[in-house]
Amino acid sequence: MIPDHQRSNATRGLRLLTFFGVMSVSACVAHAGLPLPIPVPPGRLIDLGGYKLHLNCMGRGNPTVVLSAGAGDFSFDWSLVQPKVARISRVCSYDRSGEAWSDLGPKPRTPEQEAYDLHRLLAAGGESGPFVLVGHSLGGMIVRLFAENYPKEAAGAILVDSFHEDSQLNVRGKLVRIRMQAKNRHVPLPRETVNAQDGLQPEEIKQIDAFIAQFLGKPQIDPPFDRLPADVQRMRLWAVSQRKHYAAADDFLAEECAKLYEEDSRLEHPLGGLPLIVLSRSRDDYPPDVAVVLSKEHQQQQLSLARLSRAGKLVIVPNSGHHIQIEQPDAVVAAIGEITTAARRKELQRILSK
Repeated sequence: MIPDHQRSNATRGLRLLTFFGVMSVSACVAHAGLPLPIPVPPGRLIDLGGYKLHLNCMGRGNPTVVLSAGAGDFSFDWSLVQPKVARISRVCSYDRSGEAWSDLGPKPRTPEQEAYDLHRLLAAGGESGPFVLVGHSLGGMIVRLFAENYPKEAAGAILVDSFHEDSQLNVRGKLVRIRMQAKNRHVPLPRETVNAQDGLQPEEIKQIDAFIAQFLGKPQIDPPFDRLPADVQRMRLWAVSQRKHYAAADDFLAEECAKLYEEDSRLEHPLGGLPLIVLSRSRDDYPPDVAVVLSKEHQQQQLSLARLSRAGKLVIVPNSGHHIQIEQPDAVVAAIGEITTAARRKELQRILSK
């Protein structure tokens, strides 16, 4: 179960990472103490107030495309997509707080904090909107929050097999609906600075090392990450060996899910007429005992995500699992091309109407 407010931040983070399937979506990890070499970051480290986040941008042209990775994933997991998008527009990927080259930011680490950090990161990095926002898995929730909180900076959105706020997860053989685990806690407002308590504390380090020792084996690259270039695979092995990776999960996720679920029931199209494409996988890898229930629910939820906007549409990508951007990257590139074209057309109409 999602722990209550009496649990430590470290325990909450480890439990949530377990929920999102670190064992299946990340390469198995070396022990945190292994002296793996630190790769040179492909982008820039941007200071947001005592903590730095990694932002990697390439290409030219408007609108700028922003790629938000899922829980447990990294900026370089877009490496089969980003260079192709850079041929048609400017495109940026980033590492959320605690991932790869990014520092751990303020506690608690919430989806609202991440959307706020992303907004500040783009501004501090000199990237101007409105943006085409692309979010995979939990990154889809970040994209939605960004578009709702900063509507003037959103030119369009693409959700890549996005996490849904009414999702169920299989926890110890039992289906658990995340939003139902909310404890009516108030989600703290985002912060702009860090203090000593925001870093990894001795007890957190102890719990993380115990988690790694108990659940994770020798470092290796599992499918679909074996499709990534060799240098990216080396980056991934390094990134998942970092203790901070296991403290980077979102606290207050249940409360965020409950809030968005209530919003969906109250508003017909929370994103208005924002150009939106939802890319959904065609292949599920659920355990047999829950496969039928979860597969049907996933399809229904992806369709409901497309209805967040009056201009939304659902595309089921053939021969794809959860990481569509790795298994079928051209489908993601094509969707980005469609949304950027629509955004350019809209901007041209706005200019001509003046």
